Order: sequence, then C-alpha cells, then structure tokens
Amino acid sequence: MTVFYLLFIFGINNPVQHVNGAKMSGENIVPESDHHKYSDQGPCTAFTALLQYFLLLTFTWNTLYGINVFLLFKNSVSGTPPWFPQVAMAVGWGLPAVIVGISLGSTYRVEEPLGYRQEEFCWLASLDHKQKFNIKKPMFWGFVLPLLLMLISNTAILLHFSYKICRTNPNLNKSRKTSLKKKMMSSFSLAVMLGLSWVTGYILLITQEKNLKFILGLVFCLLNTTQVG
Repeated sequence: MTVFYLLFIFGINNPVQHVNGAKMSGENIVPESDHHKYSDQGPCTAFTALLQYFLLLTFTWNTLYGINVFLLFKNSVSGTPPWFPQVAMAVGWGLPAVIVGISLGSTYRVEEPLGYRQEEFCWLASLDHKQKFNIKKPMFWGFVLPLLLMLISNTAILLHFSYKICRTNPNLNKSRKTSLKKKMMSSFSLAVMLGLSWVTGYILLITQEKNLKFILGLVFCLLNTTQVG
C-alpha cells in the first residue's frame, strides 16, 4: 500500500500531454485527448501497470490474511497447515502479476496504448467514447472484478469470525468471558486488516446522487486512514 501511495503521488499524472492547453474537467467523462490515437511515449503505461499491480497485491495479501485467520479458527489445535505459507507466497505475489500480464497482453499496443490506460491520467481505461462504464475495458475485469471477489471473500470471513467470537459458550465461567467491547474491537480490527473500508468505494462507483457521493467520499477517506498502520 505504501508503494501504491508513492506511485500515485508521483506518477498518476501523465507527463506527456498530446493536447496542449487542454483543460481538465471535474466531470466523470472521457477527456478529448482520449479520443485520439498516439504511439506510446513516456512512463505512463509503466506507472499504470505498477499501480494496478501493487493495489491488487495489497488486497490479495489482505484476502490471504483472512484465509489464514479462517484456517486458524478451523484448526484451532494444529494451527495453520504447513503448506499454507508456500501457497500464500506464490498466490500473493503471482496472482496480481498474472492479472496485470493478461491486461497488458490483451489490450496494450505501442501504437494504441489507450486500450489499456487513459491519456491524461496513468490509470486503467474504463469508459467508452459514449462516456459510459464499459465492462470490456481493463478497469472492470483487470481490477474491479478481482477486487469485488476479494471483498466478498473477506466479508464472509469477517462474518464468520464475528459469529464465532460473539457466540456465548455455556461451558465458560464468568471470569473467562470476553466483554462485548473487546469482541467488537476484534471484529473492527479484522475488518481493517481485510481492507473492507473499500466496500464504500464500490458504492461510490454505482451511485449517481451527488449528496450521497459526497458523504460516501468523506466516509471512504476517513475509513481508509485506518490502513496506514
């Protein structure tokens, strides 16, 4: 996540601008520069691929952490299976690389880089020329869809974890009972580790009501500050 933030700060703006004097619009529309085809120049495509990779990498490891928690609960005596660390290393570093590789290989061409990325910003292409979100663009199947599957998995793990720790065991005496406050904090901590604050990001993508988008934007920013640790 730290690498992603640094790449975002220093590399999100494309240093090569083909349309001189173009004004940026605050609206969620395809800029005029994205209607033209230019051969790839500069580091924008590389920054886009790195941003995609490290953001997917973050959530892949969040999901693997959640799976590890689930396995610990399931095998409370023996703990995490001995094969899990090796599989986690392969999946954690390899799966995002495979997704980025497929995205680049199927959409990117040196003479037409806008099949993979945007022009003014170094990020995945998402809108068609009718200014509508296109599921054929790499933004959907190269980022939104994998992330959605990860968040669904993490949400299921959180619900399972919360159910397990909040369930009252009649065999425990009062001295061994955990307070409701500690149980809620445990669930909240796991939600932070699983990156579930990004669920609000999906709501932001689908809502069209301006006031709701503003409120959700603030909530999204506040919740994501919990991930700095």
